[in-house]
Amino acid sequence: MAKVQHISGISKRIPFDGFDFYDLFRITFENSELGRMKRLLPLHEMAVNFGLVPKKQGHRRGPKSYFSAEGKVALMFLKMYTGLSAPKLMEQLNGNVHYQLFCDISLNPLRPLTNYKLIDDIAMELAGKLKIQQQQDILAEIWKPYMKDLDTFYTDATCYESDMRYPTDQKLLWECIEKSYRMMCELSQRLGLRRPRTKYLDVEKANMGYVKQRKHSKSQQRKLTRRLIHLLGKILEEIRKMMREHDGEEGLTVREQSTIDIITKVYRQQKNHFNGNDPRESIPERIVSVSKPYVRPIVRGKEVKNVEFGAKCNNIQVDGISFIEKLSFNAFSEGTRLEHCIKMHKRLFKTDVKKIGGDTGYAGSSNRNLCKQMGIQTSFVKRGRPSTEKTEKDFVRQELARVRATAMEGSFGTQKEHYDLRRIKARTKKTEILYIFFGIHTANAVHMAERLAEQERAKAA
Repeated sequence: MAKVQHISGISKRIPFDGFDFYDLFRITFENSELGRMKRLLPLHEMAVNFGLVPKKQGHRRGPKSYFSAEGKVALMFLKMYTGLSAPKLMEQLNGNVHYQLFCDISLNPLRPLTNYKLIDDIAMELAGKLKIQQQQDILAEIWKPYMKDLDTFYTDATCYESDMRYPTDQKLLWECIEKSYRMMCELSQRLGLRRPRTKYLDVEKANMGYVKQRKHSKSQQRKLTRRLIHLLGKILEEIRKMMREHDGEEGLTVREQSTIDIITKVYRQQKNHFNGNDPRESIPERIVSVSKPYVRPIVRGKEVKNVEFGAKCNNIQVDGISFIEKLSFNAFSEGTRLEHCIKMHKRLFKTDVKKIGGDTGYAGSSNRNLCKQMGIQTSFVKRGRPSTEKTEKDFVRQELARVRATAMEGSFGTQKEHYDLRRIKARTKKTEILYIFFGIHTANAVHMAERLAEQERAKAA
């Protein structure tokens, strides 16, 4: 078992007078980017909000945790900062003293941590206790003294995609068939029954031939889809029949029953869509992945990709620092969220907003009237015939639109490229939301650390 100690509880035990091995690392850590980030992160307050700090300090059952309450929160920031998987992060944590100082642990080089699932367990623990808006209130309170132009914010929405293959109807149906057929075979073996006869091998061969083709005609697509839907319905019917006839015996496990329920819903959606007259008709609550049934197609209308699969997030940005206003795996119109953005800005910074930058999605009549009533200058294009003379408001409008298009869009790219939010590798809905939260605020913490470094250089000069 690895010997792990919290750095705050270590006393000097090196027998050389006037020399402490960790002092050199502490000095370099304080002047590093990670050190400045740790000074700007309210780890204790966040740990209390997560419920990691017990209200009564007393004896707790079970072994002592490797990481302190603050260390667990710091570990999530470190994971998004490095962009490493759990095994790679564990390897770096064993050998990098700066990472250990950031997470408030001390590892014996002769007894390193080896179970990388410890990181996943901490992520799952925090995911179940995350309260996004309360945590953002804590962060905004700490960062507010380092920010300026608090009366101006920019808003936009983006999609943080899940790590999954592009789902076509044929891929989804075949995935359901493979899972349900495997469960049907295992169930018949448990009950001591003969395996029901199906056309599984024939359809498997047809599906493989379809996959090997580079292009498919509409008739080929419909022919294969019809066979897949028919086979899936046959397998689900055989499973239900076995469960009815042998009720009370050892049947499906809880996990298998949950998967069957999801597959049944997919079958009904695909069958109704296939039998419908309009192939372009949208499917309400459409499931696109059996392993991630909470993911929905988000139509964005971009040139590169028309549809994205993941969480849609509406953010506000104040002085380059982004905050989550609404996060959902279901599609929503960001144009309806401007009033909520104004209320959120008021709660975070305790000041009235005077300027708002947003794209055309926010420039509806209701939003224009709201901003006019509140005396807010916006970046929305003026309605009516354009004037030849430029006023001061026109220049402010152009500047707000320019900053929104550069700073706001740039922040999305930075989060996705450098803080592991391009394709979120999570297995559950709550963990995916946790990674999005920490990815966004890790980018914010790095930005704030740069400002702190500039202030320190200015004082030194």
